[in-house]
Amino acid sequence: MSERSDQYDPQALQEKWQPRWEEIDPFRASEDPEDPRERRYMLDMFPYPSGDLHMGHGEAFAIGDVIARYWIQRGYNVLHPIGWDSFGLPAENAAIKRNAHPAEWTYNNIDTQATSFRRYAVSFDWSRRLHTSDPEYFKWNQWLFKRFYERGLAYRRGGLVNWCPQDQTVLANEQVISGRCERCGAEVVRRELTQWYFKITEYADRLLEDMKQLEGGWPERVLTMQRNWIGRSEGADVQFRIEGREEPVTVYTTRPDTLYGATFFVVAPDSQLAEEIVSDEQRPAFEAYRAEVAKLSDIERLSTEKEKTGVFLGVHAINPVNGERIPVWAADYVLSDYGHGAIMAVPAHDQRDLDFALKFGLPVRVVVDTGLPDPAQSGEATPGEGTLVNSGPLNGLSKAEAIRKMIEILTERGVGKAAVNYRLRDWLVSRQRYWGTPIPIIHCPDCGEVPVPDEDLPVTLPDLRGEALLPKGVSPLANAPEWVNVACPKCGADAKRDTDTMDTFVDSSWYFLRYVDPHYEDGPFDVEKVRRWGPIDMYVGGIEHAVLHLLYSRFFTKVLYDMGMVNFTEPFLRQINQGQVINQGKAMSKSLGNGVDLGEQIDAYGVDAVRLTMIFAGPPEDDIDWADVSPAASQKFLSRAFRVMADVTSPPGVDFSTGDIELRKITHRTIDEVTRLIEAYRFNVAVARMMELTSATRKAIDSGPGPADPAVREAAETLAIMLSLVAPYCAEEGWERLGHAPSVARAGWPTADPALLVQEAVTCVVQVAGKVRDRLEVSPDISEAELRDLALSSKKIRDLLDGEPRRVVVRAPKLVNIVP
Repeated sequence: MSERSDQYDPQALQEKWQPRWEEIDPFRASEDPEDPRERRYMLDMFPYPSGDLHMGHGEAFAIGDVIARYWIQRGYNVLHPIGWDSFGLPAENAAIKRNAHPAEWTYNNIDTQATSFRRYAVSFDWSRRLHTSDPEYFKWNQWLFKRFYERGLAYRRGGLVNWCPQDQTVLANEQVISGRCERCGAEVVRRELTQWYFKITEYADRLLEDMKQLEGGWPERVLTMQRNWIGRSEGADVQFRIEGREEPVTVYTTRPDTLYGATFFVVAPDSQLAEEIVSDEQRPAFEAYRAEVAKLSDIERLSTEKEKTGVFLGVHAINPVNGERIPVWAADYVLSDYGHGAIMAVPAHDQRDLDFALKFGLPVRVVVDTGLPDPAQSGEATPGEGTLVNSGPLNGLSKAEAIRKMIEILTERGVGKAAVNYRLRDWLVSRQRYWGTPIPIIHCPDCGEVPVPDEDLPVTLPDLRGEALLPKGVSPLANAPEWVNVACPKCGADAKRDTDTMDTFVDSSWYFLRYVDPHYEDGPFDVEKVRRWGPIDMYVGGIEHAVLHLLYSRFFTKVLYDMGMVNFTEPFLRQINQGQVINQGKAMSKSLGNGVDLGEQIDAYGVDAVRLTMIFAGPPEDDIDWADVSPAASQKFLSRAFRVMADVTSPPGVDFSTGDIELRKITHRTIDEVTRLIEAYRFNVAVARMMELTSATRKAIDSGPGPADPAVREAAETLAIMLSLVAPYCAEEGWERLGHAPSVARAGWPTADPALLVQEAVTCVVQVAGKVRDRLEVSPDISEAELRDLALSSKKIRDLLDGEPRRVVVRAPKLVNIVP
């Protein structure tokens, strides 16, 4: 396309405007503390550099860009940064295949994505760019780890962990989905290892309580997922004595009122307690059973469909409220990390306990009369409300009354107390892989765990490549003796570095704070700048991060608040979760042959058409089926909009008030509606209004007042500014054709004139039996009752009706539907 071609050529516009935008840098946020503009922080979830941008990126970043560009047009000082979550397993696995270093694959992919982002015209402030695999970033991961360690929030302990046999590393509970590794899909097994943890459970109540700040700003289903994952419950800790064991065993229960119904006791077969209390006679059977259980995932063990299995441990427990001896069993439906790894079994009122009792012939005692049949006969437990029976001093009480009374009894006798329990477990952060942040701890035989001094940070990675990175059940770092073997910082003796690296979710738990100054050298982030910019006003990303990333980021923010480094307790005030881009009703996949390549779509239709299609397809949270949308149709609309802007002949600065009044009314109604729609995140409807304005302006040019009318210029300039949110190349070229200097992105949002929003009359359609029979000119403020009477009094309508209609549906001011 030539410089002044009137034909819409998306590729030529991209070639023209991308270098000019890079030159003028229109989206750089101001750090001037005297800048009077209100600050807004727009954040997109961190991209991972696994390859070029895909369709999901195309949707998510188009949504975030609409918001950022809108805020800029409204006159805010907007921070919209970009960076890469660049540590992690995909890079390491790719390096093993290529006999290369993970950095090569990582930074090549980052360059590819950065080029694509620039082409996609996202309104990033590129001066904020960062990569978590850069030493200047992960140094501060290590610094923060040390601060957590000093506060007792980072600790190391042994225990059963989730192990991915394919990736050869441990996983946090949150990274196990339906018993499988959330990254590779391999079935997870349990393994005994000593690992590093962050004490997120210490913040469980605050993580729940502070959700009140997020109500109305976060999707309700995300808040529900977080609440369920934390899983707070109230009940009691109850002490049971095991015959032959001096120390009592504590059991957590939400139903202490049912203690009189406990007829046996169950411990997790993989717990230390089971190993400790099993009798010599029962040990062979127990060890055989434990070996079988070790092959099962937690999901399989907890399945209600799985047949109950277990083994008697040859010992008895003493029920603390009635002194009854009850048998102790090991059973796989109890997990070692739930509560205290042991439960009191009340089979009449818990289905899993009942299934177990019926299989092994154990007693079933009803202690809550719910009015339902005896569970021992029906096979159905009765866990609900009722009146206490067979329970001594609790008889006749309701469930709530009995719980309070039983806690009083336990407290008085010194065998229990009120307690709170959580599903949430401490965050396991160490990983047995190479491409991550080294844990800054040195292990000394004399001094124990010794943090690396701050002045020696960052602890960087040794140069390992290809087969040296192969996972062998321990970190590849263990095979780099020149890196592992160091002097103890305290005593100077021979010592060894910790060879695990940090979970990459550590990197993404605070990156949004680093963006305010990614090259800051005096700490992980500039505290004063974070106080000016934070918290984040809008966060856009996928629902798949509803628990993992968001929970960890919230935890980090609360710790940093306690350290006095941030002045807010929640990092993200508002959030949008975009849907998936699918094809033919299914997630895109090579095996299904329904993959769609973002780059190919852009090559075929242009960036603007692809972005417009993403936004116009539906609300942000809905899935987009690419088989049901049309980038070709988007391209045709953009061609029409381009011609409207190019056809204007009145000069810039003309007095709009002298223009055609009807087109001006349409323009100002569009401004009003689009503004409200963008504020409500109904971007697809906003695009529909822009299309309507384009059609009205085209009509005014071709068969109305003509291209020289000031109202046509006003409409075209309004269209250019609004289109800049979704189709920046077309809008920028149109803005230049209208005689303005770039960039349209900072032109300023138009303001609707209230006088032009007043509608003197609207046309109301009157239907009889679904067919249009009359049209009435009515006030836009007419009431439903007035409109009903007016329609029924119309001569045309009276002539069609024989008596009173059966039904009249009124949608004031535009529709009356009469059913005769």
